[in-house]
Amino acid sequence: MTKIAVAQGDGIGPEIMDATLKIFTAAKVPLEYQFVDMGKWVFDKGYSNGMTPEAQQTIESLGILFKGPMETPKGKGVKSVNVTARKTWNTYANKRVFQTLHGVDTVFSKSGIPIDITIVRENIEDTYGGVEHMLTPDVALSRRFITRPGSEQVIRYAFEMAKKKGTKRITCGHKANIMKITDGLFLDVFNEVAKEYPDLKADDIIVDDLCMKLVTRPDLFDVIVLTNLQGDIVSDLCAGLVGGLGFAPSANIGDHICIFEAVHGTAPDIAGRNIANPTALLLSGIAMLRHLGLMASAAMIENALLATLEQGKHTGDFGDKSIPSLNTTAYAEAVIANFGNQPVQGAKPLLPDMPATQTIFKLGKNVMMESQEGVNERIVGVDFFIESNEQPIAIANKCMRHAGVKFKLVNISNRGTQVWPTGSVYTNLVNQYNVRFESIDDFPLFQQDVLGLYVSMSGNFKICSSELLNMWNDKKAYSLAQGQ
Repeated sequence: MTKIAVAQGDGIGPEIMDATLKIFTAAKVPLEYQFVDMGKWVFDKGYSNGMTPEAQQTIESLGILFKGPMETPKGKGVKSVNVTARKTWNTYANKRVFQTLHGVDTVFSKSGIPIDITIVRENIEDTYGGVEHMLTPDVALSRRFITRPGSEQVIRYAFEMAKKKGTKRITCGHKANIMKITDGLFLDVFNEVAKEYPDLKADDIIVDDLCMKLVTRPDLFDVIVLTNLQGDIVSDLCAGLVGGLGFAPSANIGDHICIFEAVHGTAPDIAGRNIANPTALLLSGIAMLRHLGLMASAAMIENALLATLEQGKHTGDFGDKSIPSLNTTAYAEAVIANFGNQPVQGAKPLLPDMPATQTIFKLGKNVMMESQEGVNERIVGVDFFIESNEQPIAIANKCMRHAGVKFKLVNISNRGTQVWPTGSVYTNLVNQYNVRFESIDDFPLFQQDVLGLYVSMSGNFKICSSELLNMWNDKKAYSLAQGQ
């Protein structure tokens, strides 16, 4: 008997969790549940991360969390418990499978176009780092973290998963044509890992083109791996292709802890009415069973679900409106009644169980992920982000007085567009500039030199932020301004 942690969630969470666990119990799934306290009501008790210390300890000792949808209180400055859980336990790969479900009508099912797309979304980094600052009252900054080790974790998982699935194509969605350093790094890692899997067709596509192609020919895609924010948007788009978030399972995969959850909202407007659709959570639970090696139980339950949908049975949010809808409890009972039945289309093979031996990790310290590649690092300049409502030429004249014998002022930009030494009067400005200094004649620079310039510049400007300009070997590790 495998023990897992279960968090029921907020809003409709307890209802759909009860329905799912009722199906598992009827199927005699060999799981034991330890319920943990997470969600909005835990926030309200003063736990800023949305979970009690006992809940965190339980989840970390068991390694599996099955959770319902959870609400983050609005206007209290707290982070989403869903994102906190994923990041705290380094569940770096968010896997979402989107398949045509017969009985769930969409424009594609009516057109006879089958969909079977797996989105693998990086789950830790990107703008979901949540590091934001107001640089001026008018200018907000969000830092976007893309790391080589983090990218390699999720991309390697995607390739391994695609290989086991028997897919022929894996695609990297990105915006490296614009975000050349961040998305460029993600794409570089994808291409490096792809060389280790010659039997898989690996290609890439710009994310806006990907979205257009997904809504016209979704059957062309199989496995798609993306960065966090882009993956979030594209996965919701794919949910729309198969009927909505009510049919979108989610697995958050880490080396030590995995989270299986419904990604839709808490639907407080229908909470407590026993009319919610438990399909997404049930599909997430089925993915959890397969992760645990409980293949026979997973196949039996999924086939029963598919048969139930083919029979036209549905909750109120989908299906043939001429057929009376079922409440949450009755829907679960309909699935149970179909145990042993096979759907006409898409039946899952009844594979033997391969129970996974749960490994209880007792980590003594945080894992440091660091690339072993040696680089020759040089500081060649600095960007100062300053607050000012002056014109670019006035700022330039002041800056040049501070440059000294080691620095030269090379560029001033506003919102990423160059406004000095060349620019256009038609470029609208905000009260925050990026002032770029580089070393004269490649003179070697040290942090002390940069700090001296910082102190000198602070006599004329409020410096909101700064970034070193580095060279890795002979490659610039920073971007140019638009128009530079």
